[in-house]
Amino acid sequence: MLHSHLTTLNAVSLILTTFEAQGLAGENLLAGSGICAADLSRADTRITTHQEMQVCANAVALRQDIGLELGRRMHVSSYGLLGYALLTSATFGDALRLALRYPALLGTLFELSLEADGERIWFTASDYREDPALAAFNVEFCLVSLKVICNDLLGCALPLLGARFEHAAPDYWRRYADPFDCPLQFNERSNAFAFDKHWLDRPLPLADPVTHRAMAERCRKQNLEFTGRQAWLGRVRQLLAAQLHAAPGLEGLAEQMNCSARTLRRHLHDLGCSYQEMLDELRFDRAKQLLGQDGLAIHRIAEQLGFSETASFRHAFVRWSGVTPSQFRL
Repeated sequence: MLHSHLTTLNAVSLILTTFEAQGLAGENLLAGSGICAADLSRADTRITTHQEMQVCANAVALRQDIGLELGRRMHVSSYGLLGYALLTSATFGDALRLALRYPALLGTLFELSLEADGERIWFTASDYREDPALAAFNVEFCLVSLKVICNDLLGCALPLLGARFEHAAPDYWRRYADPFDCPLQFNERSNAFAFDKHWLDRPLPLADPVTHRAMAERCRKQNLEFTGRQAWLGRVRQLLAAQLHAAPGLEGLAEQMNCSARTLRRHLHDLGCSYQEMLDELRFDRAKQLLGQDGLAIHRIAEQLGFSETASFRHAFVRWSGVTPSQFRL
């Protein structure tokens, strides 16, 4: 998707580890993501959320409630420098406000906020814009992992006063009682859990002002680098998305980005993708949109996506989705 941004391999690694324990090979979970074993061995690898969502979709296809389990395994130590900065904050409220300052480092797909409601504070996750089919999974993963972070910071379980979700109650909704030991509401206007506001002033057991200042500064610098990469990648994607009918090629795109083809190729590789992978992703997203328009003939869609022959588009779409364009429309 055009708003796809960069993230770490934390969630992908967690998914692979979780399913490995069940004897499932990692290749099945990585299928279609463009992530390889070599990427997993590099601590500084960055991937796009589109790649991450493909792995998540593969996981959900195998187990619908996997978001709850993954969230429980996402401890504060999973967030690197940001995790240490949070742990060494003076108070619980200071830590949460710091986390909200660096959503890129947190790797969230949501707009996170703390909303006061009388004596309650709602920790809210809103503005989800990824694959609607994965909305419930991502909400579960996000809110459960946030609850785990809260517990880790405090050194004890944060008592919840309520939890609400925009999606309908799934078949496995009773499993929500474990991470959310509180009244549950579904089909609500937001995704959030609530706790008593007095917890915001609670001193953290691992608070350390010297370490915190050092970690917070490193987070600031890392965030600048991270968001700069996101902005650059967003510009590349926007340029390419506007030219799907006549893709400029790597050299043409590099010229539009005022750099050499070699530089563009290297930067894309460092970000975990290639020109062809990005082109395929954008074509696939656009193809799904156009196939939703019943009056548009498939050969016209092929033309709009830059395919000289309808058969080439059909073969590509099968490779992307596993079904033909006509079958996708059914």
